[in-house]
Amino acid sequence: MITLEPQVIYLIKLCSGEQRRWQYLRTDGLTRTVWRDMDTGREFNETSVLYVWEIVGKDSSQHG
Repeated sequence: MITLEPQVIYLIKLCSGEQRRWQYLRTDGLTRTVWRDMDTGREFNETSVLYVWEIVGKDSSQHG
């Protein structure tokens, strides 16, 4: 299991095989994990995602 780090961007694999870059923002007061899609800039909580996905790992293209 991956320990999420705030503000870190992770590679996400969708059930379709597509890979996305999501930034972990925080866990809100209702214990829902909040993400930002780096392609669209949209923030969402993972309970609103209607498809299967998995964290592949940290985005190695990040600087720092």
